[in-house]
Amino acid sequence: MKRFLRRLLWFLVLAGMAGALFFAMRPEPVEVEAARVTRGPLQVTVDEDGEVRSHDRFVVAAPVAGRLARIELHDGDAVALGQVVASLSPLPLDPKGREEAEARLRSVEALQREAVARVERARADLELHRRDRERAEQLARTGDIPQQTLDQRRNAESTAAKELEAARFRAQSAAFDVESARAALLAVTRPTAAASKVLVRAPVKGHVLRVLEASERVVPAGTPLVLLGEESKHLEVVVDVLSTDAVKISPGAMMWLDGWGGPKPLRAQVRRVEPYAFTKVSVLGIEEQRVNVIGDFLDPPGPLGDGYRVEARIVIWEKPDVVKLPLSALFRQGDRWAVFRVEGGRALVSTVEVDHRNSLEAEVLGGIGEGAEVIVHPSNELKEGGRVVVQPANSAKSSIQ
Repeated sequence: MKRFLRRLLWFLVLAGMAGALFFAMRPEPVEVEAARVTRGPLQVTVDEDGEVRSHDRFVVAAPVAGRLARIELHDGDAVALGQVVASLSPLPLDPKGREEAEARLRSVEALQREAVARVERARADLELHRRDRERAEQLARTGDIPQQTLDQRRNAESTAAKELEAARFRAQSAAFDVESARAALLAVTRPTAAASKVLVRAPVKGHVLRVLEASERVVPAGTPLVLLGEESKHLEVVVDVLSTDAVKISPGAMMWLDGWGGPKPLRAQVRRVEPYAFTKVSVLGIEEQRVNVIGDFLDPPGPLGDGYRVEARIVIWEKPDVVKLPLSALFRQGDRWAVFRVEGGRALVSTVEVDHRNSLEAEVLGGIGEGAEVIVHPSNELKEGGRVVVQPANSAKSSIQ
């Protein structure tokens, strides 16, 4: 019996030493941050910097070469229709200069005719969109078309009305350009041309956006003098996006404007995606093809003015109820996406199928269910089946709210 007890004691000592050695050499659990797979709304946006500008800008230029008198207007001053904004003393013209002045008159007369034709076209477009909207309202009342189609028809009518208003202002501006060019031609062809003055008048009632030539000096014909904005101060948003993103944006898409200095984002709506692209060099020195996206404010722009910067988020896809997880939880496993899920204190790899993604979240189509706990920002230390300790993940939680 003593021999048996002695052997049992030695066995227990050796077992305890082996257990202690095992626990001492076992890898420590990896500290990780985790978040839940949730269900809720998801938006996919194109995010770019944008600029606020006046919808109707008018550049008042020198109709003839001459000595410009000092312009007394200042940025922000109100101007009346036909008010004198600049005065020039024309220089004597040689036959070539006279021919150029006559050619300019013919050019602005042609532009005036084009502007009048655009007014008629815009009026016809507005009438067409009004009839489309009336038909859509009748069909919506009977349930033959969805509410979204009716909203699109109403938006098209509103856009057409604004285009008609802009076309009228352009026609008005063109008429003043014709008068200015005709007055300039008369001034330089009269015998007393050296003593005459050419008065440059405001083509619209509005305000001065910028005085481009404030000091007295000799200017050539066509020199921009004053930049005017129309009285209504109708502002729009211009956002230049990559051409690869522009093809995903449609008129009527929602825009959210952040970073403008106010307490909350402003709403806007895409009116037009311009049909041409231009080359722009990025801060990294890479040439990019960019496209301007024009939007109208849905919320009052408040103190914003011409040239103010905004951060725009243009919605290209959204759904109110999807299964989603933090984008930071995804990693590539071969040619598929995968995540580490936490079960029983261990990290287990799950291959998942995802679809739409934004900068924070991804839509889950399969491979993991709602409520599962996944590891965000997985490190290289994680292995299949490895022990983990979940720490609070404030960033992950905020990303899926």
